[in-house]
Amino acid sequence: MPSYNNKNIVLHELIGLDVEVINCSDPEQIGVSGRVIDETKNTLLISTRRGVRRAVKKCSTFRFKKGSKSFIVDGEEINFRPHERLEKSLKFYKRRK
Repeated sequence: MPSYNNKNIVLHELIGLDVEVINCSDPEQIGVSGRVIDETKNTLLISTRRGVRRAVKKCSTFRFKKGSKSFIVDGEEINFRPHERLEKSLKFYKRRK
């Protein structure tokens, strides 16, 4: 199992993590929380208590949770196809602390 930390979260698999939208240009999306069940280039599919919601990555800020740890991620940092994230997110990886 991968070891998630604040720096490498942008490189890891997001499906299966708990997530909350903490900021978004669409006020309807703020506060949406649940588990990531799928991911596309531009969106996260989140399973919530009220059904499945789609959150746009580019205009959102997310709080991902893995166990007792939580990580804040700007959607710009993960706005790639899942299989392309490793190579394209390296610039964000290097900037994160």
